[in-house]
Amino acid sequence: MRTSLIAGNWKMNGSLQSVNELIEGIRAADAVGAELVVCPPAVFLFKVGGMLDGSAVGLGAQNVCNHEAGAYTGEVSAAMLREAGCRYAIVGHSERRSLYGETDQLVAERFAMAVSGGIRPILCLGETLEQREQGVTEQVVAAQLDAVVDHCGIEAFAEAVIAYEPVWAIGTGKVATPEQAQAVHACIRALLEGRDAQVAAGIRILYGGSMNPGNAAELLAQADIDGGLIGGASLKAPDFLAIAQAVD
Repeated sequence: MRTSLIAGNWKMNGSLQSVNELIEGIRAADAVGAELVVCPPAVFLFKVGGMLDGSAVGLGAQNVCNHEAGAYTGEVSAAMLREAGCRYAIVGHSERRSLYGETDQLVAERFAMAVSGGIRPILCLGETLEQREQGVTEQVVAAQLDAVVDHCGIEAFAEAVIAYEPVWAIGTGKVATPEQAQAVHACIRALLEGRDAQVAAGIRILYGGSMNPGNAAELLAQADIDGGLIGGASLKAPDFLAIAQAVD
């Protein structure tokens, strides 16, 4: 039985005041039927980690360097993230791919470094609107996934998470229909099953694409959708918790 995971990607948002208010709101919640993770900007990791001490809410990073240490200005290593208390790190988010030119190969290297450093990667996969309209969604997702599997080995996915994020639905208010999302999630699981049936059955595949309290229940009811990678709605504690409660 896969435990649902609701992860909040704060992106480049937040201040000391808003972080305090957000974490206090999340910590005050009653128990929900999902694992919760928050991924603040790197400068707030130690702050948020301290506030979450003793809580069931996990801490995640928005990226991880593909090197252990060295002259890589602006990067943060897996070891540093571990010291900050991170359990997870987002890898290959579409904004990293499109805005900063992260290739499938670089994403695979970041994934590998997270795993070797004891961090669970949340690997993001997804197609643009143009690619969906061309009918190549499954080919695009397969190529992104295969790049990581070929580099790291299928066994590296035993503790990993995958997030399907249709690029055209991120921050736009557009959402894939439950049927559209389920179809791609099932495709991803089938691709993994071709490599290792046990890994495929156990891995959690999240939906990331404008999930909110109004549509979460219908999306989370799908057989292969095991949670959400939440953007804007994760910045408001009531909305974030409402999504988590929709798991029930």
